[in-house]
Formats: sequence, structure tokens, C-alpha cells
Amino acid sequence: MLIIDDDPDILKILSLVLVEAGYEVRMLSCGDTVFDDIKDLQPDLILMDVMLAGMDGREICKSIKENHLTNLLPVILISGTHDLAESLLLPGGPNDFVAKPFDIDHLLARVEKQLVAC
Repeated sequence: MLIIDDDPDILKILSLVLVEAGYEVRMLSCGDTVFDDIKDLQPDLILMDVMLAGMDGREICKSIKENHLTNLLPVILISGTHDLAESLLLPGGPNDFVAKPFDIDHLLARVEKQLVAC
């Protein structure tokens, strides 16, 4: 699983929670190299913040979903400031979203749901 967030504290928390739940995770603090990282790491899922330093996670998600090599890769966006429910229905939208602050059980359920759907 690939986690992308520019907040080191959120990265640590997400990593600890997911590793404890049995997932293998890799962390990135920016989305600049996301396609290279996807190619190198071949994650089963991307968990990404909407607001990244100088970047918009929604745009990165759209690029992932519009690329024929990565369009089946599940993407869950995390946001404390945006309600992304409507974006789930749009072309290039994420597979799911989780609002900050997030409940750990809710987050794990969303992750599991996307991994089972693959």
C-alpha cells in the first residue's frame, strides 16, 4: 500500500495503524513521482491526502484513473477540508474517501473494502 501525505505525523499514524493491521506500507511526502513510485512499488492501493504541498490529490487521482496502466488501482483520498462524496461519481474520481479526523476502524474497513474489490 502506498500512503501519500505531506504531514509527517499523519504518515506515521497511518503507517502504524496499517502495519499493525497486517499491511505492508510505503510512505511518500509528495506526489511528484507517483507514477514512478507506482511502477517501482506496485502497490495494491493508494491512500492519499487531498491537500499536498503544492499539489492537489484529486488531480493526482484523476491522472492515475485516466492512465490505462494504473486505472484499476484503488485510490482512497483523505481530507479534513473537502467533502468528496460527490467526486466518487465523477470520471477520474477516487474509489473511496475518508474524512479527517478519521476513525481507525472506519479507515481499515474502507481499505479492506477496496482491497477485496480488486
